[in-house]
Amino acid sequence: MSSIRLFILDSFARHGEMHGHQLRLQAERERVHYWTDISVGGIYGALKRLASDGLLESVRTEREGNFPERQVWAITPAGRAALDASRRHALDELVLRPDPFDLALTRVDPDRIGDLPTAVHARRAALERLLAEAVAHSASAAPWLSVAEKHALAHREHRIRAEITWHDTLIDALPSIVADEEAGAKHAATVSSSGG
Repeated sequence: MSSIRLFILDSFARHGEMHGHQLRLQAERERVHYWTDISVGGIYGALKRLASDGLLESVRTEREGNFPERQVWAITPAGRAALDASRRHALDELVLRPDPFDLALTRVDPDRIGDLPTAVHARRAALERLLAEAVAHSASAAPWLSVAEKHALAHREHRIRAEITWHDTLIDALPSIVADEEAGAKHAATVSSSGG
C-alpha cells in the first residue's frame, strides 16, 4: 500500500484539477511528512507514475506570470476506483514490518559481542530523541490538524513509546544475551578445533 498514491489520488478527488506545485503546497499545508511516510519531494515522480498508470490525466498546461508552464492534472475514473481500493486496503491492512535490527541481533559477530550493549543503548537514545521530535511536531501542528490527523500523529508517538519499552526489556536482557552468544561462540570454536 502506497501512502503517497493514496494522498495524491485523494487530493485530486477532494480539490479537483491542479498542477504538481499546487499538490506539493497542499502536502506542506497538511504537514503530511509529520505523520506519514510521504516525502513531499517525491510528489512529482509519483504524479508521473500515476499518470502512466492511467489514474491521472493531463487536462491542460497553464502559465502564471513568469513561472514556467505547468501541467494540470485531474483524477480519472480509474483513479477514483484505485482511490477507493487504496482507502479500503489501508484501513484493512495491518502493517507491522520486520525490523532488520531483529535479524542483526540474532546474528551478532562473535568477535564484537561486547559492542552490542553500546549499540542497543544508542538505539534507545535515538528513539527518545525521535519521540521528543514527534511530540514537538504534534504540539506545533495541533492547531491546524483535524481530529483524525491528531490521532494519526498520536499513533506514531505510541509506536515509538512501544519501541522504547521493548528496548528497555532488551537492555535488561543484555547480560544474558551476551553470555549466551559468548557461550555459543566458544562451543562453535571448540567443535571447529576438534574437527567435528
